Amino acid sequence: MIDQFLIPLIKILIVLNATLVGVSYMTLLERKVIAWVQSRLGPMRVGPQGVLQPIADAVKLMLKEDITPTKADRWVFTAAPVISMVPALIVYAVIPFGPTVHLFGRDVSLYITDVNVGLLYIVSVASVGVYGIILAGYASNSKFPLLASLRASAQLISYEIAVTMTLVSVILVAGSLSMVSIVNAQYNSRVWFGFVQPVAFVIFFIGSLAETNRAPFDLPEAEQELTGGFHTEYSGMRFALFFLAEYANMIVVSSVATTLFFGGWLRPFPNVSALHFLGVVPSWMWFLIKSFVFLYIFIWVRATLPRYRYDQLMRLGWKVLIPLAIANLVVTGIVKVMLF
Repeated sequence: MIDQFLIPLIKILIVLNATLVGVSYMTLLERKVIAWVQSRLGPMRVGPQGVLQPIADAVKLMLKEDITPTKADRWVFTAAPVISMVPALIVYAVIPFGPTVHLFGRDVSLYITDVNVGLLYIVSVASVGVYGIILAGYASNSKFPLLASLRASAQLISYEIAVTMTLVSVILVAGSLSMVSIVNAQYNSRVWFGFVQPVAFVIFFIGSLAETNRAPFDLPEAEQELTGGFHTEYSGMRFALFFLAEYANMIVVSSVATTLFFGGWLRPFPNVSALHFLGVVPSWMWFLIKSFVFLYIFIWVRATLPRYRYDQLMRLGWKVLIPLAIANLVVTGIVKVMLF
């Protein structure tokens, strides 16, 4: 009973709460980093160095009036932000934060579950999130959100194919769809897959920026062109859910990139005995450090690069990323056959 219900429930509660707190403070981190890049201070008023700003933002959004446009499709308008948020949370069910450890007299795995099709589960669930954006644009009954939803649907097709092919390359190298097995494969091969599959990693990272609607691929929002994009008509907590979904997706893709390409919970060079002192840092802490580096790069890219034109995004997706992903997959398959 304890192993089947209580421990998984505790893990779920810990992961959900940690994710929501992390999402809240990601907003503060982004505002601070962009402020530093622009030689500003960022939020400084609420709490020491502005550390309580996310709490103030949450209170403000909860107190704001939640408006539904008169001619909007009310049910879909309400469901859209939920559809965006839920997939970003349930993906964590198969992401491993660490190995199995002996704790309180029993073996406890530092992940909710390990299924043999974990990577397929992540791809399938993550693909659902964009439907929230598409439905939000449709249900708002407004021209700017509708244009944003059309952009999101076309953008999805452009990067999803390339990203999926890069994941197939990783599967060929690891020989498994299980996220835990992929990490173990990197330990056994004595090298992180980011060095074995650098092309796949670059394509995955670019696709991740498009997946999360982050600059330079934030075309479904595009304030200068579409006022606010798909969330133009949203306010209050429904507006907040879209932002929570965006930052939760950022944490998800950072976690997936860490697991697939940079050894997950493994310390740097885990097979080198001379670096055994790095084992002092807990495995889950290595996972968080690597994921944080990716999150920082997400923010750094937003503060540095201008937004792509829409035709440039389409050209990049169809004429560069997809052919490159196909070529990488073919080369990986040939090398795999020749070596094994």
